[in-house]
Parts: sequence; C-alpha cells; structure tokens
Amino acid sequence: MLKIAYHPIYQHPLPEGHRFPMLKYELIPKQLLYEGIITELNLFEPKPAADEDILLTHAQSYVNDLKSLSLDASHIRRIGFPLSQELISREWILVQGTIDAAIFALENGVALNVAGGTHHAFANKGEGFCLLNDIAVAANVLLHKKLVNKIAIIDLDVHQGNGTASIFAKNPHVYTCSMHGKNNYPFHKEASDLDIELEDGTTDEVYLNLLENSLNKIFEKIKPDFVFYLSGVDILFTDKFGKLNISKEACIGRDALVFEYSKKRQVPVAVAMGGGYSPNIKDIVEAHCNTFKMATSIFFN
Repeated sequence: MLKIAYHPIYQHPLPEGHRFPMLKYELIPKQLLYEGIITELNLFEPKPAADEDILLTHAQSYVNDLKSLSLDASHIRRIGFPLSQELISREWILVQGTIDAAIFALENGVALNVAGGTHHAFANKGEGFCLLNDIAVAANVLLHKKLVNKIAIIDLDVHQGNGTASIFAKNPHVYTCSMHGKNNYPFHKEASDLDIELEDGTTDEVYLNLLENSLNKIFEKIKPDFVFYLSGVDILFTDKFGKLNISKEACIGRDALVFEYSKKRQVPVAVAMGGGYSPNIKDIVEAHCNTFKMATSIFFN
C-alpha cells in the first residue's frame, strides 16, 4: 500500500507574504482523496522526530538555538521568516514524515511526504525557508541503522540542494545529484557529486534527455540501494521563480523516469515535495498530485 506522510501542522500559518505557498499542503491530500487516487488509509500522521536522529545530521548548538528560539537576527533573515514555537514543532514533524516515508519505502517500494525537501538547510545553519534538512536526516537515520549502504539523493527542484551537497560532501555512502537552474538561487552553489546546471528557458526535450542520461549514470555506475527523490514543481514554465520552460507533461515525464528507473532495479524511493511557486495554486497542486499518481501507477498497478 502507498503510504503518505501528512500532518495538519504542515500548513502552519506564516506572516503575510509567506502564506500562499503553504496552501498546497492542505490541498494536495484533499485533491488526491477527491479524485479517488488514495483513501484515508494511505495517509499517516508523523510524530515529532527524535533529537537523537536530528543530531546525526545537525550541530547540537544549532538545534539548541532552534528549540530555544534564540537564533540571531542575521540568521533569521537568511532563513526568511520569523521563528515561532509552532514553526519549530512543524519542522520536527516534517522531518519525521520523511524518515517514516523512507521506512515505508523499504517495505513497499515507494512512499511520499506531502511536505519536505528542505534542501537549503546546512548542518549548522538554515537558509532559504529551510530550517532542518529532512532528506539528509532521513538518509543518516537509514545509514545509522544499517538499513541501506548506498543512497542516491536525486534533487530535481529548480534550486540547487546546496545544504544537502554540503552535508554529504565527504560521505562515500551518499551520492548527491542536483539538477537545477544555473542562474537561480542559491547564487553561491555547493559542489554536489553531480550537478546538472540548466540554462534559463530550458525546454522539455533538453530537460528530459539530460535527466535520463544522469539517471542512467547514477543507477549503472553508483548502484544505489535507496533513492531519495526531491520532486519540486518549480521547474514548470508557470513558476514565477523557475526561469525554465518545462510543461506539465514533461514534469510528469520526469517523475515517470525516476520511478521507472527505481522500480526496474528494485531500489526503494522516498519522495519529498520541494518547491512550487506558480501564481495559480491549481497549477502547483495539480503538478504535485501528478507525482503521487505516477508513484501509484508504477509501483502498485
């Protein structure tokens, strides 16, 4: 059975100007339920992550500052919104959602978190609306428990996973791949194991060819036994920050490639949603829901 992490706190209200992107977290499961893609049995509600799991990735001093709401003003500006106790609670639950999804993926082949993909969080700092790096934490939990040996993180958000690249720069058990806008945030890029930089206006054919070549390299040469997939939909041509020219159909094709490569080689895959900033919320929700539909189609039909 497809398992999906969802918690009402995912749509935690933020200050004016930050609320719109949070709407998708409520609307995605509602739309999937409405269309009959899932039932309530597919959804599970994660609890807060254990500090000991988070500390496999993040510095003790940084975790302490988050929990005590004592980050300095310059650090809070880099993150992009003010801290609150509810926001911290959300972050701990979001991280556990990705950990749980990874465990379910080991059992069922694939699992997804309605939120997650906070790839701009470093071991000792947050930035770009990311406090904790959920995929990095989940990857380190799997390695710590010796459930897997070689992980590939396939980050297809339009923004480079700079925090993830930094965290795993010297870890031979984690291979980081980021396919992102060359001229997009972050303007200082970290070095992933594989960075595919996309020019502004990149089209469907170019994008999908680059992705398939990269996936072939990862699965044939790296031979991961687990995949984390960050499926940001800010690659869409409708996205106000994306700068690419990717259609909804190609976004579906992207998801299909990742899932097909994983399924064919019997490699479990855990998915976090990442970004999406199209002006019309319908475009964001539809594109994210297509990822859930494709996972269902490839792994359970």
